[in-house]
Amino acid sequence: MKGLFGYRAETGDLAVLVSVSYLPEQSDPQRGRWFWAYHIRIENHGDTSVQLLSRMWIITDGRGARHSVEGEGVVGEQPLIEPGDSFDYVSGCPLSTPTGSMEGSYRMIDESGEQLDVAIPKFALIAPATAQ
Repeated sequence: MKGLFGYRAETGDLAVLVSVSYLPEQSDPQRGRWFWAYHIRIENHGDTSVQLLSRMWIITDGRGARHSVEGEGVVGEQPLIEPGDSFDYVSGCPLSTPTGSMEGSYRMIDESGEQLDVAIPKFALIAPATAQ
């Protein structure tokens, strides 16, 4: 993995970059709880503004159980991302297994009112061997 963001997906002029970190201080493997933080940057390389309306996640744990999460905005915001700009946020994900993955999409709307689904790259959630 190169740079801060190890995962990247592009949809048209929009790029979604992800970095993920295991958080031992918020995890408790003896009680079956592992926790990760993920940092997302959404970059607008186009020439029109877009607004993030909603998100849809598919979270898969180490046993293959899939859980989907949908909701408005991200971290309580529905950011408007101007051409050449980006929006960053950090959130977290607990799992009951030491490994898993996340992937999904953002529903965006552009200046003309056209809605588009923007891919979030699939990224791995892997606790260090010492935490398993």
